Amino acid sequence: MLLKLLYNRGSLHNLPDGQGVAFSIKNRLDTVHLTGVGHVAIGGVVVPPEHIQLDLGGGERRLATSLGAAGQALELAVGQVVSFVLDTASLPEGMHQLGVRFSTDAFGELHVEVEDAIVSQDSRVRIPRSEDDDYADAAIQARQQFAEQFTQQEFKHLKQYSFDAHQLQGNCESFVGVAQVPVGLAGPLTVNGEHAQGDFLIPLATTEGTLVASYNRGIQVLNLCGGVKCTVIGDAMQRAPVFVFDDARGARDFGRWVADSLEQIRPEAESTSRVAKLQYIDTYLSNKFAYLRFNFSTGDAAGQNMVGRATFAACSWILEHYKGAPIRHFYLESNFATDKKASQINVMRTRGKRVVAEAVVKRDVLQQRMRVTPEQLAYHGQVSNVGAFLSGANNNGAHSANGITALFIATGQDVANVSESSAGVLYSEVTKEGDLYINITIPSLIVATHGGGTGLATQNECLRMLGCVGRGTIYKFAEIVAGVVLAGELSLGAAISSSDWVSSHEQYGRNR
Repeated sequence: MLLKLLYNRGSLHNLPDGQGVAFSIKNRLDTVHLTGVGHVAIGGVVVPPEHIQLDLGGGERRLATSLGAAGQALELAVGQVVSFVLDTASLPEGMHQLGVRFSTDAFGELHVEVEDAIVSQDSRVRIPRSEDDDYADAAIQARQQFAEQFTQQEFKHLKQYSFDAHQLQGNCESFVGVAQVPVGLAGPLTVNGEHAQGDFLIPLATTEGTLVASYNRGIQVLNLCGGVKCTVIGDAMQRAPVFVFDDARGARDFGRWVADSLEQIRPEAESTSRVAKLQYIDTYLSNKFAYLRFNFSTGDAAGQNMVGRATFAACSWILEHYKGAPIRHFYLESNFATDKKASQINVMRTRGKRVVAEAVVKRDVLQQRMRVTPEQLAYHGQVSNVGAFLSGANNNGAHSANGITALFIATGQDVANVSESSAGVLYSEVTKEGDLYINITIPSLIVATHGGGTGLATQNECLRMLGCVGRGTIYKFAEIVAGVVLAGELSLGAAISSSDWVSSHEQYGRNR
């Protein structure tokens, strides 16, 4: 069942001038050595190894018959794609059954059976691309010219950038230029964390007027009161496969078996990465379905792809070794990890980093700088809690998504993760000394200081501004983000309470 996922859907195609047929597979399991290739069967036609070549990219090809001879093998890293080039007659348009037999050192002999289509070549306009080097200047300029001709517009600023476009491989396809987002500075913010300690300049990438000014105002108030205390209290990234059975009893028994087999499953999952560590598996049963929520720590990476690969390997072992009621269907993602979606389970169980930022704001500072009293702000919070409850919001604060998004854009985070990361639980009270205690818990902050867009030119510079480049900096970055969020909650909450909100936007945020 899982082997079907090795095949690249839509890769089946006829080669030009009747030179044969090709398709590709992608190693999504673990680094292995391909030790042999058997025959390929397409719609009843068997193509022997003598008529098969393996295209490794970059002009490198190997004969399938060369593998296995005198111990020769082909190393396939995780994520590597191999194209099978078949010396056979072209296929007609339509669906075709495809079967591939090959062997590896790690998984033994594998047999992939899938169905794919030969599609007709239509006359649609296509964006230019280069098979040899799609990030070369010539390929990029071809797309720029295409965009200008297609739209009858001239793009002067879109085409201006200061880095080697080859750095974008794995980050952006069909690259044509950059969107220049303004970056403003707030701070320095004094953070009293376990990992982030000291004063930090905060780069905020935004086009929203008053945003940087508002966060800067909150930061000044926090600094006057000794800074913000930040603590990471949870760390887990999920992938949530689902297993389908004939009835609820089969799903229940499977869930019990998984719990009993955790110590055997763990090394299978962790074999795919030096970083990913399987902490625990939550089992949720409904109808005849068993949802498994795999929870990993992922080091300095956000880890969605990492845990997907690890869970894939774990599920391969599960499918092979479970001897109970038959598993009728399996899906690597069931929507239960709620990737790129706000959810209650993330608020309760954590996704990414669970971080708390808290501070005591002195009464005189709050009154002089924000024109509100602790009692006014705490009461306003109670009223807002009712509004958040009635609306079903995932956040009872004011606008944590503003600061998080601006920091995400500046530092190369996956901005779509704001959907989960914006969840927040805000709490405030008046202390016995008459000051304001304010606290926000961010239960699903998904951040990275390694991988993704964090190594790109300006994004990496912003991370360096925060001192968050290098191994072991992810908790430091999470604490800084949380501190910035609390500063924004304090500033906007006070502006609304004191009725300064509209006047501030009129002064700073209107682009007339």
